[in-house]
Amino acid sequence: MFLLRLVKALRANKVKFAITGGYAVALHGAVRTTLDVDIVISCTQESYQAAEAAMRSMGLVSRIPVRADELFNFREEFIKNRNVKAWGFVHPDRPSEIVDVVITHNLDTLKITKVDVQGVEIPILDKQSLISMKEDAGRPQDIEDISALKRLP
Repeated sequence: MFLLRLVKALRANKVKFAITGGYAVALHGAVRTTLDVDIVISCTQESYQAAEAAMRSMGLVSRIPVRADELFNFREEFIKNRNVKAWGFVHPDRPSEIVDVVITHNLDTLKITKVDVQGVEIPILDKQSLISMKEDAGRPQDIEDISALKRLP
């Protein structure tokens, strides 16, 4: 399972992370399908470098021609002037293996919870942090996700 391989690679590279996006919505218990795995990490140069190393270890390549140091150092420029919200990675031979590292938020300001997936404890954003991120994004799918999350116990 791609999600479990991703978690293993992130942990091997000592990345502090949490799953967000559609996977997190589904892991909270809402019916949701998604292909890409969104993660949020700490907003430090070391975290960006470690995340890049984790992605490379899985054979994933950046969708934009930028290295971790460049993205970290010019993060605000990428967000404000280039409308980059996430640093996307994809496997060139397995296009369904996609990871987006959200660069608009800092894990250190969000709350996480943990869920068990096939015996592996996985950190995900807690419901309120996930709802807040989705409110910030405001896309139609995010509005649907917010509604689904609010209906959960």
